[in-house]
Amino acid sequence: MLRTSIVAALTCATLGYVMPARPAAAQASGLLMPHRAVYDLELKDASERSGISGMYGRMVYEFNGSACEGYTVSFRFVTKVDTGEDSRMTDLQTTTFEDLKNGNFRFLSRSFTDEQLDKEVRGLAHDDKDGVRVELSAPDKKEVDLAESRFPTEHMLDVLDHARRGDTFFESRIFDGSDSGDRTLLTTTMVGKRTKPVAGEPDAAKAGQFAEAEYWPVTIAYYNDDKAGDGLPLYRMSFKLYDNGIIRDLTMDYGDFVLSGKLADLEVFKLAECK
Repeated sequence: MLRTSIVAALTCATLGYVMPARPAAAQASGLLMPHRAVYDLELKDASERSGISGMYGRMVYEFNGSACEGYTVSFRFVTKVDTGEDSRMTDLQTTTFEDLKNGNFRFLSRSFTDEQLDKEVRGLAHDDKDGVRVELSAPDKKEVDLAESRFPTEHMLDVLDHARRGDTFFESRIFDGSDSGDRTLLTTTMVGKRTKPVAGEPDAAKAGQFAEAEYWPVTIAYYNDDKAGDGLPLYRMSFKLYDNGIIRDLTMDYGDFVLSGKLADLEVFKLAECK
């Protein structure tokens, strides 16, 4: 979301962690709930350096599929940004397909400003014996070999797995096709204790049948995958995570500005059964 530029890969050994095996994620994948969630976005804070005087928008996230047939995600992130002198509308549209069994990830991302296409990124990533190979068809046709990485649904499964085990901190390298589709991101994830909602909690009532369900408070920081980086995250996301992968009450911190995202609508789909 609002992904910024990312640079060159860093080895897992340098970070001091070991990538967990992919089969562990695949075994847990049936626990994810297909759904469509709509979030209202508004500016929570902005520094003078950001040049932003106002910002609001909407985010729509639709998750479908099964562990057997693969998972699809449709994502749209629309914001109206006011600088005090002018305003602009930004629109990020992404669709992905993730096949956990075979280690494949297809992605298509289009970004618009005031309804004019700025950039299109399209490609396929798949597990290779030495890491992840990315075959891009847009913006340029090329192939890139990257270090071993998690794809987005795999990473969510890892977060849930650590949360259930009571782990409070872990690190991962991920590939999600963002930016130009040829870089990886490093992440650190912090998981709080499983918590019951309290009266008046923001957007809990919009969670429908999950309004009173327990959740984990989660914060994920995203970093450049680059030894030459300054060690500061590109951005942080904090949210409340349910056991089925649905999230609400988001805070997105990009350093110079912070957005909040409140669940406005949630539609749960039928769980697909493996045939």
